[in-house]
Amino acid sequence: MPGLMSRASTVVKARISKLLDRGEDPQIMLDYSYEKQRELLVNVKKGIADVVTAKKRLDLQTQKLEQDVERLDNQARQALGAGREDLARTALERKAAVQQQLQSLDQQSAQLEQQQEQLVGSEKRLAAKVEAFRTQKETIKAQYSAAEAQVRIGEAATGIGEQMADTGLAIERARDKTEQMQARAAAVEELTAAGTLDDLTSDQTALDRELAQLSASSQVDEELARLKGELEPGEKQKEIEK
Repeated sequence: MPGLMSRASTVVKARISKLLDRGEDPQIMLDYSYEKQRELLVNVKKGIADVVTAKKRLDLQTQKLEQDVERLDNQARQALGAGREDLARTALERKAAVQQQLQSLDQQSAQLEQQQEQLVGSEKRLAAKVEAFRTQKETIKAQYSAAEAQVRIGEAATGIGEQMADTGLAIERARDKTEQMQARAAAVEELTAAGTLDDLTSDQTALDRELAQLSASSQVDEELARLKGELEPGEKQKEIEK
């Protein structure tokens, strides 16, 4: 069962990775990664500042305790000078306690100093990595933009792009519509000429148009006969000889 669950988890992760790969913009992802690294660098610098601040506080405490040691030492001397050995002993006991505190503070200060050095070294290495990533990021973004532009130009030139495909379909539909309209216009013209369709813009009926055609034909015959009658006898003879 554990092996089956592991394989199922692997399959799910692979599918999610594919979905993310389809939808993500490399430029956005690179900028996001860069910002995350910068945030980490800022946090490291803040950590260094916190350590330095803590170390400064220890230094101030150390200075105060050192002043206390000096003050207690003077008090012990004054007490002995006044013949008060008991007071001198008390002052020296307090002095010893303060010196123990000083030793503890020195150890803490040394630890903070070591942490500060480690953080500074880490900050320098991280800053170098972030800067290197920034340079690489800008290079990859420029290459991606160039490749993206090249793909778009290639798709536009070959007509495989989505917009060009839509344009091709529009042209194809326009051609089909034009051919259909031309065929319809020819059919209407043919039917109108044959008298099958009435011209609604004219007050003539199909019978009127047919009679007009007969009248025009008769007129042509009369004109032809008149021209033949006007021919001179000589021209008629020539026509006969021909």
